[in-house]
Amino acid sequence: MTSFEDQGTGGSRAPSLALLRASPRLFDNPWLDKLSRVHWSIPLILYAPFVGLLAWLSFQTRTPAVVVGVAVLGYFLWTLTEYLGHRYLFHAEFPGAWGARLHFLIHGVHHDHPNDPLRLVMPPLLSTPIMLIALLVGRVLFGVPLVYPALMGFMLGYLSYDMVHYYVHHAEPKTRLGRGLRRVHMLHHFRDPACGFGVSAPWWDKIFRTEHLPAQQDGPR
Repeated sequence: MTSFEDQGTGGSRAPSLALLRASPRLFDNPWLDKLSRVHWSIPLILYAPFVGLLAWLSFQTRTPAVVVGVAVLGYFLWTLTEYLGHRYLFHAEFPGAWGARLHFLIHGVHHDHPNDPLRLVMPPLLSTPIMLIALLVGRVLFGVPLVYPALMGFMLGYLSYDMVHYYVHHAEPKTRLGRGLRRVHMLHHFRDPACGFGVSAPWWDKIFRTEHLPAQQDGPR
């Protein structure tokens, strides 16, 4: 596997940009394959109106302090969903040829072609069911109307995840936070995919002890 240090430095062992960017067709059906390729702006276009609607419903029924507090809780629920989904679903090893195919469709294609700009944010085919499940679970946990700010925070967390994911692959961060997020995610891709599952929320890796350790500390924990 190509190391993180090789990947970003222009070294002779670094994989070509064409190889990293050019992902294959996932489906024979042209429409289905087209739906698997998503411009980074699509999540914003699709979900920003829902965030606005949820915000309006929230402030109509609860005080600003309650809305903000529940929305922050919804955001943190997203970050935990992001971590657990990335660790236990995206990196699950399913048995058999169909299992390998399913893993490749869910996440393997991204690890094989990490810089394909059209496969860096979640396609609506995947994100929409997640939001519907979040709505149903939120109604059970919070009831109506508190589900509105909870789901708003959850959606904002999802959007931050998608935007951060695109950013760390295709930008050159100038801030300490941006450089740190990019470094952790590139280590996940090019050094150890069994660590660094929190893309936009790396604190969960510290809590669950899956953070990347300095090279001299690698080994059993």
